[in-house]
Amino acid sequence: MSTPAAPAAAPPPLDVRGVTVRFAGLLALDDVSFTVAPGTVHAVIGPNGAGKSTCFNVLSGLYRPSAGTVRLGAAELTRLAPHRIAALGVARTFQNIVTTQGTVADNLMLGRHALSHAGFAASALRLPRALREQRAHLAKAREIAELIGLGAHFDSPVALLSYGDRKRVELARALCLEPRVLLLDEPVAGMNAAERTRMTGVIEEIRAELGLSVVLVEHDMGLVMRLADEVTVLDFGRAIAHGTPDEVRRDPEVLRAYLGTAGAGEDAA
Repeated sequence: MSTPAAPAAAPPPLDVRGVTVRFAGLLALDDVSFTVAPGTVHAVIGPNGAGKSTCFNVLSGLYRPSAGTVRLGAAELTRLAPHRIAALGVARTFQNIVTTQGTVADNLMLGRHALSHAGFAASALRLPRALREQRAHLAKAREIAELIGLGAHFDSPVALLSYGDRKRVELARALCLEPRVLLLDEPVAGMNAAERTRMTGVIEEIRAELGLSVVLVEHDMGLVMRLADEVTVLDFGRAIAHGTPDEVRRDPEVLRAYLGTAGAGEDAA
């Protein structure tokens, strides 16, 4: 199977410092700080309403914090628009599937749009340089589809795919941006056991093959404990614990606020 080559250099660290978000008096995030080390999987977990989605929306530029900073290496992301953050190498998926009509190839080519240099006029006129670039982007999209296990569905309409396959289409489209940091918002939400197992393997493979950093929000604690190198636990907008999965699941504050009496391998959603 043909797979995309791993990047030549490790991604820069993603550094979140003192991020605070307020909505009409509601404190959604309260002085949250953590660092995603290059090439690691960093999970952000917590009960419903803990601030996980707000955190992701800050990282991807959908929300601007009231205070604090987000940096990718030397680049300051805090005040940038989402498309500029994406251009710097931060891609995300969403909890709810977001795909367009058309084939898997059509959806993946949307992820290549930000990397296009031919320009609208050259593409509309089908100039040779635009056609060459289009063929190169299509070949790259097919490589990523093969890596994700969607090669056989590359020319299939997305609407005909299973739920699990459509979730993987969204993941593949994010990878088509060739990100250095991938934000995965509940990647196995709504999946059955077989689909969850398959998606977990896919995430492990893309991390190994591409060497990118992954920030993961997920309620499935079994997946978190298997994939994450580091975990940050949020509760009512505050970071109450940081550490390895083993350290976090033994933390008294986490047991009180999030896991309760549930075992670390159980789904605490």
